Amino acid sequence: MSSPLSFRPQPGSIPDEPGVYRFRDTHGRVIYVGKAKSLRQRLNSYFADFAGLHPRTQTMLTTAASVDWTVVSTEVEALQLEYSWIKEYDPRFNVKYRDDKSYPYLAVTMGEEFPRVQVMRGAKKMGTRYFGPYSHAWAIRETVDLLLRVFPVRTCSAGVFKRAGQIGRPCLLGYIDKCSAPCVGRVTPEEHRALADDFCDFMGGNTSRWIRRLEKDMREAAGEQEYERAARIRDDIQALQRALEKQAVVLGDATDADVIALAEDPLEAAVQVFYVRGGRIRGQRGWVVDKVEETTPAELVEHFLLQIYAEGEIPKEVLVPALPPEPEAVTELLAEQRGARVELRVPQRGDKKALMETVERNAKESLAQHKIRRASDLTTRSKALQEIADALELDQAPLRIECYDVSHLQGENVVASMVVFEDGLARKSEYRRFAVKTKDGDVASIHEVIQRRFRRYLEERSATGELAPEPGTGDLGEQEERVAGPIDPETGKPRKFAYPPNLVVVDGAGPQAAAAQRALDELGVDDVAVVGLAKRLEEVWLPTDDQPVIMPRSSEGLYLLQRVRDEAHRFAITYHRNKRSKSVKESALDGVPGLGPARRQALLKHFGSVKRLRDATVTEICEVPGIGQATAEVIVSTLKGEAP
Repeated sequence: MSSPLSFRPQPGSIPDEPGVYRFRDTHGRVIYVGKAKSLRQRLNSYFADFAGLHPRTQTMLTTAASVDWTVVSTEVEALQLEYSWIKEYDPRFNVKYRDDKSYPYLAVTMGEEFPRVQVMRGAKKMGTRYFGPYSHAWAIRETVDLLLRVFPVRTCSAGVFKRAGQIGRPCLLGYIDKCSAPCVGRVTPEEHRALADDFCDFMGGNTSRWIRRLEKDMREAAGEQEYERAARIRDDIQALQRALEKQAVVLGDATDADVIALAEDPLEAAVQVFYVRGGRIRGQRGWVVDKVEETTPAELVEHFLLQIYAEGEIPKEVLVPALPPEPEAVTELLAEQRGARVELRVPQRGDKKALMETVERNAKESLAQHKIRRASDLTTRSKALQEIADALELDQAPLRIECYDVSHLQGENVVASMVVFEDGLARKSEYRRFAVKTKDGDVASIHEVIQRRFRRYLEERSATGELAPEPGTGDLGEQEERVAGPIDPETGKPRKFAYPPNLVVVDGAGPQAAAAQRALDELGVDDVAVVGLAKRLEEVWLPTDDQPVIMPRSSEGLYLLQRVRDEAHRFAITYHRNKRSKSVKESALDGVPGLGPARRQALLKHFGSVKRLRDATVTEICEVPGIGQATAEVIVSTLKGEAP
């Protein structure tokens, strides 16, 4: 580990011009690439105040051993050079997008003498037209099967094609008219290529022209009394329409756009793209990225646009959740690559805004599924638990982790949650929730909840005979005979707090962790470790330390702690919302004897509020339909007895 001061450039040696810079480690490997409008200002920011930097940036600087830079003329050149260097060096501290799955494309090999329609994955090849990507290969095959009625293009492999030509007999598709059989010379290479061009034209979005053309041919065939041909064309039209139904219409017919949305947490981000061509969703694709550096949504969008569109097809319109920090430069670079104007914007209203929300929901679901897949792996869970034990210097891996979170709205309806993870997986039957009594803030609430939970644990532990009885309460044998084990003999169910955790995690930093530890100390519990997990920087705080424990960003242990904390937060928020909604529905009128829901609603509708009703006289209350003298007197006496 080196000191950043050991390789800090000499004052005045850094040019005050746009450029791209590289940090290298002791072996000369590039570990980070960045760009800047002013190299001097950007690089000086790394060395000015090391303690004030983000922990991830601090890690990068202590890993680095040197820095160099290249001056460029414009911001567009800086973007181009930054991308080319990231692609060349693959720096460990730069954001890297990776596919969360292998997406299939519908490909037409226009570079061959007889173009072939097929499903393809992986790297794209020259001379091949691609449509998609699609979520599933079967979706492509269903579409192709429908379109081959109208565009009987070859779909067989090179071996099958060659064999059919040798024996002079086409395959089954040739006999059922779903292939024009160029292998046996039924059509010329030019005629078959024309079919492939028409297929690509239809898939490219020019669909209405083909429907109109076939409808015209059908009417002409019917007018000439060629009813069998007219019926065959009718079936072709229906096949094309079914193929179109598989692609949802979301925008105007002339709209070609990519719709990009993000879902992120402090450790990872998921990106989803919907490809809209001719107003229809032609496919979608997703990526998951490890956030090895601190980035904003705008910066994630910029990284995404540069990496994904460097070699891919760029539409004339790109809808994003946030504009890049330098939108003009990015737009100019994309337009240069496309060879035409590119519009980059954030949708604000209408159909495009609604579609953006749909893509965002898909991104959130993709991130959730990624977390589930990652958490379900046994080897990964074991590694995570061991990493936590090593980082916190525990005697053994924390096989049972409990996490606590407090939720409230401006100090009202204060609640807390307790979630349990065993062997790295959520154990929802062990979840508990608390209605917090204290009103003195989150730290006091954590202290109260931890104390209540472990007081119950000690009581149940004493009842099972695990703890020695207090003097004068009988011997241990009597207690064991009365109740034995963590199962309650009266109910036959496990006791709610009979099992202690190996590790207690609280949502918060040092003060929250210290409050939890203080509660355990007051109860004499000394075999449970306590940490706080601060949400802003994902720092792990020990109760007695002034500085946090910084776990690596790629650490499975940190990922598990984050999942536990997020689950506790979700459970607390759910309970708080339920309690708040119940309190909103409650009314002082609920305590009035003999007053049902219908008459309570009539009173509130007439007076507008309980406060105005409390100030009303018996005579005024009797004006409400259904309220008599006796009931009005009961209402007045009940409400007057309450504090306003």
